Amino acid sequence: MTFLRFPPPTSTTSLCKPVLGSWERPAEKLIRRKTVIMTVISLAQPFHLPDSSKRTRSPTFASKFQPSLLGFSIHKNRSPRRSRLLPRSAKSEEDTAESFQVSENKTASSENASSSSSSFLSVLCPLLKFFGGGDPSRERNEIIEVTTSSLSTVARLPWGSRSLNGSTHSLGSIGNPPNLHLYEFEACPFCRRVREAMTELDLSAEVYPCPKGSRRHREIVQKIGGKEQFPFLVDLNNGVLMYESGDIVRYLFRQYGSGSSPSFGLLESTPFTGWVPTLLRAGRGMTLWDLAPSEPPPKMLELFSCENNPYARIVREALCELELPYILRNMGEGSLNAELIVMASGSKEVPYLVDPNTGTKIGDYKKILSYLFHEYSTATA
Repeated sequence: MTFLRFPPPTSTTSLCKPVLGSWERPAEKLIRRKTVIMTVISLAQPFHLPDSSKRTRSPTFASKFQPSLLGFSIHKNRSPRRSRLLPRSAKSEEDTAESFQVSENKTASSENASSSSSSFLSVLCPLLKFFGGGDPSRERNEIIEVTTSSLSTVARLPWGSRSLNGSTHSLGSIGNPPNLHLYEFEACPFCRRVREAMTELDLSAEVYPCPKGSRRHREIVQKIGGKEQFPFLVDLNNGVLMYESGDIVRYLFRQYGSGSSPSFGLLESTPFTGWVPTLLRAGRGMTLWDLAPSEPPPKMLELFSCENNPYARIVREALCELELPYILRNMGEGSLNAELIVMASGSKEVPYLVDPNTGTKIGDYKKILSYLFHEYSTATA
């Protein structure tokens, strides 16, 4: 598990020493949080906008950033297996080892399971691409599309279908970016596990799709975290960077679910039924489309979605194949985000796409697919 917290910037040494679960005064916590936010923003330098005063969302890397602030190197010749912590003394090294001992023991089994599953996925992906390949922009057989996606929904019931406690955090607004950044790809069962948890917790997130053949987002994960492994979570609210889907889910429930445990069966079911949508959908949402844009749009798209909704799944697959970053507004049954979609569309139906780059708002999944593959294809650029 990668779980880094950053203390107040009193010195270079203190910035490199992790703080795990230590008590902080409100002022110290605020300083630490601001430090992490500025650090991640510096690492994720925005791409160009016509109006430079506007904040942009999809990051590229700034060469002026000092990697020591996060305690790891972004040089490509650095082995991703090496520790990303840079202790300054024998004492701090001893403290660090002691602090991580408990976490390593608790997560060893989950990491081993994830590793073996990832190996299986590396074998499965080429097969799915071979049998389910083709141009995703072409007109599809609606019966097959809806049937396979609906069966995927049944396989994962009841997880990712309803909001369990949407009152633990404040309601956002359209265009207001959340402080949770999720790097993932739609076909991955472990990424699906995290999205299911976010739906149940009524959490919104900035999603940076990382399909096979990614031109941008996989490199970002490599530089921020040290290895290309998914899902990868960045929580700017608390200065946390995390790998391992099980650890991420537990963290989200603990931090945003009033300290509760993950819903029964959410973690345990993934090795058994988490693969079903991946298989039924024949690898959709796994590989970058050949005609996907080389650069992201100036502003992030916004998608109202329920993780286990069969139509929303098809739209998320397309966004992944186009590697388009977007704000994900989860809309499980009972979600507080229902107020936002009603204000935008007058209905609670999902999926619903808002594209601030063109002023487009679409609610039908087939129209959304047609729009995305036409608007963001290099063939029509």
